[in-house]
Amino acid sequence: MRNGLLIGLLMQANLFAADIYRSQDDDGNVTFSDLATANSQPVISQVQPYRYLHSVAKVYDGDTIILENGERVRLLGINTPEIESRLRQGEQGGQQAKLWLQKKLQQGQVYLEYDQQRRDKYKRLLAHCFLADDEHLNLTIVAQGLATVTIIPPNLRYSEELTSAQQHAELAQLGIWSQAKTKPRPVEQLSKANSKGWQRYLATATSIKHGRSYVRLMLSKNVDLRIAKTNLHLFPELETYLNQALEVRGWASRSKQKFSILVHHPSAIIIR
Repeated sequence: MRNGLLIGLLMQANLFAADIYRSQDDDGNVTFSDLATANSQPVISQVQPYRYLHSVAKVYDGDTIILENGERVRLLGINTPEIESRLRQGEQGGQQAKLWLQKKLQQGQVYLEYDQQRRDKYKRLLAHCFLADDEHLNLTIVAQGLATVTIIPPNLRYSEELTSAQQHAELAQLGIWSQAKTKPRPVEQLSKANSKGWQRYLATATSIKHGRSYVRLMLSKNVDLRIAKTNLHLFPELETYLNQALEVRGWASRSKQKFSILVHHPSAIIIR
């Protein structure tokens, strides 16, 4: 019975990306739970998450594909430069990322692996994409320097692997990391004219401000970095960042003359 319970919990953990913990009391009784206690130990699951085979109709851009059933799939954990369309101007590297993904999916089939949240606010499916030979396309495109890492909770699966692949691509100056436009620049240079798109900012956090839903690291008089309180458990103590030379990665939003950079995951803040 105990083994059956463990198997059920492990299957549930892989389906919903939950952690499972083992604890033993003074009488030797062993229990398993998805809640950690003082004397519990995490159980390492060896169950492979389920992958769904689909036919691909079209590669829209470097991080979005369209299935034959009409569903749009956004590749989890990554972001590629925009391609040119009637709605937006193209970005350097966008067409290259799209062509790379088209070549990878030329056989017309893909395996989708979901995390905790299956759809975004645009109703797109969110998935890690694999080929029949087990190649993880989300990971490979980052390793090629054609995409940057963008981890958004609760979808945290493969975050360590993606971050490591990005670090290697950056060190090797591959793709995006060799472009002058993506070089980091002082946050003081942020303005209405140059605030669009994913960027890298150099800053020093001088103070912390607490709001109802967000905590803000103040980077300058007009720029802050904000973190949702629901995601704070993913980050080190925010005091760790104070008076440190930081690189912040992401998108800046503007309200009047002030800018705010929303950060979902600690991989977007690098202490230099």
